Amino acid sequence: MKGRIQLIRALTICSILLISCKNNRDGGNSKSRPNIILIMGDDHGYEETGYNGHPFIKTPVLDEMAEHGLVLDRFYSAHPSCSPTRGSVITGRHPNRYGTLSAGYSIRPEEISIAQLLKKAGYSTGHFGKWHLGPVKEESPTNPGAMGFDTWVSHDNFFELNPVLSRNGGEPEKFEGEGSKVIVDETISFIEKSDENPFFAVIWFASPHEPYEGLPEDLALYDDLPDSLSQKHFSLTSMKTGRRVTRPQDSVLRERYAEITAMDRAIGQLRDYLSSNELKDNTLIWYCGDNGIPPSGIQYSKLHSLKGTIYEGGTKVPGIIEWPSVIDKKTVSNVNAVTSDMLPTLCELVGVPLPNRPIDGVSLVPLLKGKMDRRNEPVCFWIFDRNHMDKSNPYIEEHLQMGNTPLVKLMGGSYFRSFENYRLNEVLDQDYSGDRSIIDGDNKLIIKDSDEGTKKELFNISSDPGERMNIISSHPEIAKKLEQQLVDWQQSVLQSLSEKDYN
Repeated sequence: MKGRIQLIRALTICSILLISCKNNRDGGNSKSRPNIILIMGDDHGYEETGYNGHPFIKTPVLDEMAEHGLVLDRFYSAHPSCSPTRGSVITGRHPNRYGTLSAGYSIRPEEISIAQLLKKAGYSTGHFGKWHLGPVKEESPTNPGAMGFDTWVSHDNFFELNPVLSRNGGEPEKFEGEGSKVIVDETISFIEKSDENPFFAVIWFASPHEPYEGLPEDLALYDDLPDSLSQKHFSLTSMKTGRRVTRPQDSVLRERYAEITAMDRAIGQLRDYLSSNELKDNTLIWYCGDNGIPPSGIQYSKLHSLKGTIYEGGTKVPGIIEWPSVIDKKTVSNVNAVTSDMLPTLCELVGVPLPNRPIDGVSLVPLLKGKMDRRNEPVCFWIFDRNHMDKSNPYIEEHLQMGNTPLVKLMGGSYFRSFENYRLNEVLDQDYSGDRSIIDGDNKLIIKDSDEGTKKELFNISSDPGERMNIISSHPEIAKKLEQQLVDWQQSVLQSLSEKDYN
């Protein structure tokens, strides 16, 4: 009898432990920590979704997420190019603080990443797809593993069909299949191995960055684009040679739109997996783009300018948060938000203190709870003038910055991506130059330097989202206040760039 009682007790304890493990992972207990998935499209602009009214692009999955989740209608990439924006996601800081000044600039090893913070909090962490913050090879001091990811299947830059990726820093290997599906398959495999831990997955697609390549069934969806598009021609990378080639716009957009649809379908595959495994309710999915639309992708836009500029067309991107256990109905927010907000938001959700250094993002947890109707801090943008950097003083040794996952695109005479990062030993007045802007509420100040002098523009992005009416002459007091805020912020950024945060 005594033995039977002991057996029952043991079985009861085992049952409790199994239930506890399951709750920790899938959120069966509503108070448990959420699983977190951050997803980013590459060069995916604000208007390139069905839910934002694009006349041709088919994105049924993103549309469904927008229908049931939180749409961030004023969501921005921290920079109008890819590497810097990705750095802002990882650090919660503007990329100029740590020398990620442009595409192909690495992060710095001393940065504190969201993956490191969540890993210490008990999360399983994985990165899948485009990294672009340094090489992904094992010896790189800025690979995903060095930045806190337990596992990664990643590329130094972008990829197409049948991608060649590195698993955990190992020798690159070819993965058969459509690129977006490949990395979602790897993400699902990672989730299945997370055991009792909550998981944190970062999925950075290579689509729809050029060169474009689509599956026949996706290309067929865009066979009937307007004939007028065939009259325009664009320069982009050739899939055959990796060099520049000029092609009709209709054939270019057909391939670009096919990539967006394939990416959308891969997100749907991931959501279906979460649903079928009772993980969806307490999994937060945050989707966004990394910058605006490039010249090869533009068909029409109500926004001003493109990728690479600090106008709305360069930095305003799609943003959606889906978290069924917390967000139970469609909400559209006009609060200014930016990719730098991801780290502080997730830290508050998980109960992790912020790093003890300047953080440019703010927590959007109040917004998730319906208690935030205005951002208390402005959002600043700055394209640093790289001509001021001393390139004889690299931050990381050259051989450690050389990538080894091949590209289709020929860049600098190479089919591999290598990275840069330089030290700023002394802050000079000239270092404050470069295109820059600040958004506070509805007001946006833009300052641009050129050989002809400095140009200043002020826009109300609520009444004039296309930035067509410069109102600086009628509101000089607003412009003056914003400019002082911007200069103060730049001063802080330059102190960070000079490595003051690491002392």
